[in-house]
Amino acid sequence: MTFQRARSEEQREIRRRAILDTAAAMLDEMPVAEVSLNELSRRVGLAKSNVLRYFESREAVLLELLDVFLESWLVELADELAAGIEAHAAPEVRAGQLAEILSRSLAGRVVLCDLFGAQGGVLEHNVSVEVVKRHKRSSLTRLAAMTELVRRHVPELGESAQLFCLMSLVSAGALSAYIPPPPSLLAAYADEPALGVLHMELRDALRISFTSTLLGVLPRA
Repeated sequence: MTFQRARSEEQREIRRRAILDTAAAMLDEMPVAEVSLNELSRRVGLAKSNVLRYFESREAVLLELLDVFLESWLVELADELAAGIEAHAAPEVRAGQLAEILSRSLAGRVVLCDLFGAQGGVLEHNVSVEVVKRHKRSSLTRLAAMTELVRRHVPELGESAQLFCLMSLVSAGALSAYIPPPPSLLAAYADEPALGVLHMELRDALRISFTSTLLGVLPRA
């Protein structure tokens, strides 16, 4: 893909979108850690200096993608929760359904989980104060939207709903770093099965984490 110089605001927005779309396609092929600015520039058909006219760093591109993916996920999550949580079930039942739906939904979005995992330790570095402020404003907006969704179906959580949502996203990022295991670890499990006794799939790990957190914050009768 090659571009002529962008001269209008519309052309600049097309250029920004092309950079984001190309980075998103790269994330379908490789983990966040392997996405480089050089390769992004090559694939989008721009010099690296031109990419930096639109995004100040690789991390700035990925932070914006995190917000895009999170917004899209929350739209889909609203439908998943509406279809999967029984409105008149007991609080404990609805909490269990919530944990199941969240774990299934996030485990199916590996790229989103990978971005969450890189957010604090990688993506929020090498960016300006203005980029961080913009990202945090968007993050708080998304967190509020997720909190409202959770409260709608499990209102008994009350003020604890926001903490649950925050910890759920943090857990998704942390747990996704271990799954799938690298080939060397799988080989070790094959040679000595007892070493893999605690290994589990991402969906199962998330469900256990979410259920444990909900049991801790759900009010007791």
